[in-house]
Amino acid sequence: MTEINRFTAEDGARLAYRDEGQGLPLLCLPGLTRTMADFDYLVPHLPPLRLIRMDYRGRGASDWTGAATYTVAQEARDVLALLDHLGLARAAILGTSRGGLIGMVLGATARDQLIGLCLNDVGPEIDRTGLSRISDYVGRNPAGRTHQDYAERLSRSPGFAGVPMTRWLEEARHLSIETPDGLRINYDPTLREAFLAAFDGPPVDLWPLFDALAGLPLALIRGANSDLLTQATAAQMRARRPDMAFVEVPDRAHIPFLDEPQALDLIHRFLAGCT
Repeated sequence: MTEINRFTAEDGARLAYRDEGQGLPLLCLPGLTRTMADFDYLVPHLPPLRLIRMDYRGRGASDWTGAATYTVAQEARDVLALLDHLGLARAAILGTSRGGLIGMVLGATARDQLIGLCLNDVGPEIDRTGLSRISDYVGRNPAGRTHQDYAERLSRSPGFAGVPMTRWLEEARHLSIETPDGLRINYDPTLREAFLAAFDGPPVDLWPLFDALAGLPLALIRGANSDLLTQATAAQMRARRPDMAFVEVPDRAHIPFLDEPQALDLIHRFLAGCT
């Protein structure tokens, strides 16, 4: 695996990223509390391309900058700063959950810099059931003292079936750090404050962001048992964009791992449409 690099954002924060390969630039943006490791399962299955991944501020190997800065708007600006740092005029984006929201913001505010957008289990309407579930754990250290403890708990996640314990152990290692005092999250705990402020705030209409993607290659992956992206929202997205590539991954809730056959087929079709 390539080494972690860092660049300086507009406010001086040092943000971590990886940049490997040549060809079509694909920028992979992870979920709310997650890191560039979100895409480890996908990497071996990608065609030759330039793969770029980043840790948002406050996550993984990036600087912690405080709750007030952990917003989709700021993270979108950080994405543009990374592209500028790399000298890239345009990139395709694969966005998981939070990453997909950032992708939609960029589609509305920096459309010329997007080649296309693939959304992993997220859309312009986010179901409160999924948000409530996230609010239960965001910013809190996992119970248990070892990754194995955490993996066993993750293996009981509703909506998932046929996932081997080895995968849950990988997930536990992606999401936490073992310490003598037990497991610790690998992101700034004040992300909880930022999440709850958005959760308790007034609703925001994100459909204009989705509609602003008109004309761009667009794809959507949905976990068949997702509690964040409902079937109704996915259907409305497809009605507004009949050309959008779509797949529903069985036995997956929020979020698909992206190495499922259905997800891989869609991602390959999406990438082919971006070249």
